Amino acid sequence: MAKSLTEMAAEIVAAQASHAVLSADEMDAALRKTFDALSQIKAMEEGAPAEEPVTIDPKKSIQRSYIINLEDGKKYKQLTTRTLAKFGITPKEYRKKWGFSARQPLSAKSLSAKRRATAKSLGLGEKLQKARQAKAKAAAKEKRVVKPPAKKKAARKKKKA
Repeated sequence: MAKSLTEMAAEIVAAQASHAVLSADEMDAALRKTFDALSQIKAMEEGAPAEEPVTIDPKKSIQRSYIINLEDGKKYKQLTTRTLAKFGITPKEYRKKWGFSARQPLSAKSLSAKRRATAKSLGLGEKLQKARQAKAKAAAKEKRVVKPPAKKKAARKKKKA
């Protein structure tokens, strides 16, 4: 009769424990890890897709040359809206789910640095600042020109009648 996955995991951990001293917590963790590994191997043998639980710290998922998608564990240069749509979420929802700030770019650090350098060389920050100042001045000029409301004139005519 074939052994169950639990029995096989217990035998493997027992063999490890006979050669090294393990605490109760370490044995429990080893048992769970061994059982999960055996389950994945069994699923691969049966042809079913093995689900790998993502155990990456979200803060460490953004690396120098890639970003790890915490939904599927794959590496990308940038997480696009299209990529995240496969999992039924938007970039905003992804950031909220995994605890990133709203301003955190979902791209590799090298790609973000390259974009930052390009923006600085083109002077985009200064252009944006000038555009905002011009918009503020135009809004201030519009506030100075005050037109009397049309409703007051109509109300005055009604009072005279």
